Amino acid sequence: MGFSKLDAYLRRAVEEGWLPGALALVAREGEVAFLEVYGHLDPEKGLPMREDALFRLYSMTKPWVSALALTFVEEGALSLQDPLEKYLPAFSRLQVGREVGEEVVREPLRRPVLVYDLLRHTAGFTYGVFFPSPLKRLYLEAGVDRYDLDREAFLERLSGLPLRFGPGEAFEYGLSTDVLGHLLEALTGKSLAALLEERVFGPLGMRDSGFVAKDPARLAQAFPKDPETGRSLRLLPVEEEPPRYAGGMGGVGTAGDYLRFLEALRTGRGLLSPALSRLMTEDHLGLLALEGMRRGPEYTPGPGYGFGLGVAVRLSGMGLSPGNPGEWNWAGFGGTYFFVDPRLGLTAIFLSQAPNLLSVLEPERALHSRYGSRLWLAFRTLVYQGLG
Repeated sequence: MGFSKLDAYLRRAVEEGWLPGALALVAREGEVAFLEVYGHLDPEKGLPMREDALFRLYSMTKPWVSALALTFVEEGALSLQDPLEKYLPAFSRLQVGREVGEEVVREPLRRPVLVYDLLRHTAGFTYGVFFPSPLKRLYLEAGVDRYDLDREAFLERLSGLPLRFGPGEAFEYGLSTDVLGHLLEALTGKSLAALLEERVFGPLGMRDSGFVAKDPARLAQAFPKDPETGRSLRLLPVEEEPPRYAGGMGGVGTAGDYLRFLEALRTGRGLLSPALSRLMTEDHLGLLALEGMRRGPEYTPGPGYGFGLGVAVRLSGMGLSPGNPGEWNWAGFGGTYFFVDPRLGLTAIFLSQAPNLLSVLEPERALHSRYGSRLWLAFRTLVYQGLG
C-alpha cells in the first residue's frame, strides 16, 4: 500500500489555501496503515496540526446517537416501531406541510412518526438550511436549526412545525437525530451526554469524545473567512456545556476515538452485536432511494447510495468515486468525513475544520465549488488508489 498521491493532494490543498489544516487516517482490519497531519491546528495562531487534535464533528455525531439508540433496541427497552409521541407527547400534534406554490398547506398525518423513521431520516423533519423551499423557510423563521436553543424551546418549536413529507414517504435529511437524542433522554431520565458516556464512549475508551472539548488547546480551528465566499466563519462553541445536547450536530472528538467507534461497528464487537451492527449499516430505504435519485441531490445521500440507520450505504458499484456495495459513510458540515468498506476491512477518516458555505448559502453554485463534496470524493478515490 502506498498513499503518496493522497498525501500530495492534501499537502497541495493546504499550500494553496483551501484547507487550514487536516488529518487523514486509513486503517486495514483495525491496524493503522496511514496517518498524517497537515497545516495548522489554529491558522491565526500558527499552531501546527497534531494527531490528537479535537474536531467539531457536526453531523458525524449522528452515527453516535443512532448506535446509542440501537443499544436500547438490543436490550428490548426500545422498539423501532415505537411512536415518537409515546416518549415526547408534544409531537402528537404533528402535521405534514404540502408546498403549493409559495404556500404551505397543512394536512393530517396518515400515521405517526416511528423510532425507525428517526433513524433512517424518513420522519419528515427537515433543516431550514440546505436548498430553499417555502416549508424550509418556516424552519428558518422558527430558528430550530440554531444551536443556542435549550431543549424545551427546541422541542416546543419543532413540534409545532409541519413535516416536509409524511412519515415513511421519503428520505428527508434533517433534525431527526436531534429528536432521537431527546427521545432517549425521555426514555431514561438521563442526559444524552451521560448516555453516550455510559454506553458508547466509556466502553470503547473514547476519552476525548463528547459535547465539550476536553482540552480546548487541542481544538482545531477554521480560517476566519471561507476561502470561496469570503464570508466569516463561526463554528459551534464547544468550549462550554451547550444549551441542549444536539444529537445531530453537537459532538467533538479525535480521529483515534472515532476510529474506535467505527471499528466497533465494523466488527460487531464492543458496542452492538454483529447482527445489530449489520442492521445499522445495511440499506433501509429500498425503493425510496431510487425515488430520491429521480428527484435530485436534495433527496438522496448521493448517486448509488441508500441509507441505513444513521449512515449512508452503497447499493452498487455506481457512484462518483470507487467503492464496493455495502460500504457505509457519513460526513460533517465542519469538514469531517469517514467511510468503511467491510469487504476490504477498510476504515478511513478525514478531519478538518473548513466548512464550504456555498453548499448552504448559495446551493446553486455548489456544483461549481473547488471544495465541498469534491474533497470527500477525492479522499475516497485516493484512499482506494493507495491500496494498490
